[in-house]
Amino acid sequence: MGLHFGNLAKVRHVITYSLSPFEQKAFPNYFSKGIPNVWRRFSASFFKVAPPMIIMYLTYTWGNSVHQQSKRKNPADYASDE
Repeated sequence: MGLHFGNLAKVRHVITYSLSPFEQKAFPNYFSKGIPNVWRRFSASFFKVAPPMIIMYLTYTWGNSVHQQSKRKNPADYASDE
C-alpha cells in the first residue's frame, strides 16, 4: 500500500544521531544562559523595531481621528432650520 510518511525517500550517506527523550535535560542552562540571552536579543532589536511601530501607531490613530471628524456634521449649518 505504498510508503509510509516517515519512509517516503531514501537518503544515502547521511548519518543521524539522536538521544532518547529520557536521557535529555528538559531545560539545560535555562536560568544561567537562557534569560540573559533573551534580554540581550530583546535589547539589541527593541530600538530597531519599536520606533517604526510607534510612528505607525500614531499615524493610524491620527488618521482615524481625522476621518471621524470629517464624517461629523457641522452644527452651524443647521442652526437656522428651526
